[in-house]
Amino acid sequence: MKVLIIGSGGREHALAWKLAQSNKVEKIYVAPGNGGTAGEEKTENLPLGGADPATAEGQAALVEFARKETIALTVVGPEAPLAAGIADRFRAAELAVAGPGEKAARLETSKAYAKSFMEKYGVRAAKSRNFTDFAQALAYTEQQTLPVVIKADGLASGKGVVIAASAAEAKQALSAFMKDGVLGAAGKSVVIEEYLAGLEVSVLAAVSVTSGGKPVIKPFISARDHKRRFEGGQGPNTGGMGAIAPVPDFTAALQKDFASAILAPTLKGMEAEKMDYRGFIFFGLMLQNRRCYLLEYNARLGDPETQAVLPLLDSDCAELCQAVADGNLADFPLKWKKGAVCAPVAAASGYPGTFRSGDPIAINKAGLEKTGAKLFVSGAQRGRGGSSGSGLHTSGGRVLTVSARGEHAEDARGKAYSALRFVNFDGMVFRTDIGTEVPAADKAEAAG
Repeated sequence: MKVLIIGSGGREHALAWKLAQSNKVEKIYVAPGNGGTAGEEKTENLPLGGADPATAEGQAALVEFARKETIALTVVGPEAPLAAGIADRFRAAELAVAGPGEKAARLETSKAYAKSFMEKYGVRAAKSRNFTDFAQALAYTEQQTLPVVIKADGLASGKGVVIAASAAEAKQALSAFMKDGVLGAAGKSVVIEEYLAGLEVSVLAAVSVTSGGKPVIKPFISARDHKRRFEGGQGPNTGGMGAIAPVPDFTAALQKDFASAILAPTLKGMEAEKMDYRGFIFFGLMLQNRRCYLLEYNARLGDPETQAVLPLLDSDCAELCQAVADGNLADFPLKWKKGAVCAPVAAASGYPGTFRSGDPIAINKAGLEKTGAKLFVSGAQRGRGGSSGSGLHTSGGRVLTVSARGEHAEDARGKAYSALRFVNFDGMVFRTDIGTEVPAADKAEAAG
């Protein structure tokens, strides 16, 4: 079968790598892909020529390509195309696709909708209120116990969440979002949420909810993303500086609590709202007082959690994605390998602020292979030779993830950081504590 992956990040590289391991897959196209997917087995990048998968023009071009090349399965990685209804468009063209429809994707694209969904169906979550009026929002924050979490309603590329520790910070955030329009339309409506302190856990899952099918959500093994830029959970939030899987403190009791207090009512709500949800979902959890609280939904797989979770998947990834797309997930057996994965991220100096790009990336392939680690590219392209001949150069803030599997967490961590020694580019930075005990500062994070 031929597979099409939509996206250009580390998540899409990990998907291409895992799908290529299936004997059922003969060819993988990644639109537009990156420097890592360009060199992956069975894989070829599909340049979009400026056409955006989140636009009608870009989606029409991808549908035409899928028909012409007889693509058997399309997997959508990022949120923007899902928000723009790409899955609906593919299904209307009778093309199999793993990705929720536009209505279902609102669980991520509108935080106000997601919070109302949680409340309506009894999903345990932080208390919150939605506002479209600046004065009313400001008055409400002044009545709340600080800190308070302020979230832009729409998609904001990871920049739409502020944890305000003072009234002045709350006013500044609300003014920037609602009056100054720093996030465009995404910030004109905001959700103000109570602050929850605890340990964060990410649970990725496969979903099959469709008319006539057996509704099911099958959770993957747990993961934890370290969002703060610096060691000890310090500094600004980022898109993720590394992840581990599974999470040692996500106990059997907490998993049971998650299933009953969050997963089950979510599935009930999807059925009741008649969603066409054939794709993946991300549950962002906060563990507090031995209970799980939902911070947010993402209507897709997380990044860099995917790079930590997929190496432990022992089921055929192509068969899994096909079962999701066909609505037959209920009968699919999810299997997992033993052990643990540690996946630190190497970023460009200055990230998440202004960073430099275009630097060649040197990779000692022989040394990297000895560690058994896998390098997943997020922000790098081919075309400029590095000193080791990798042909990769930096093109983004988060450049790559080094993912290593070990017999246990400490073994995985040792392999991952050994592997990082064989990768280098000017200004390369990374956290040295991914996979260690969660720092106190990280224990008080809210959703990023």
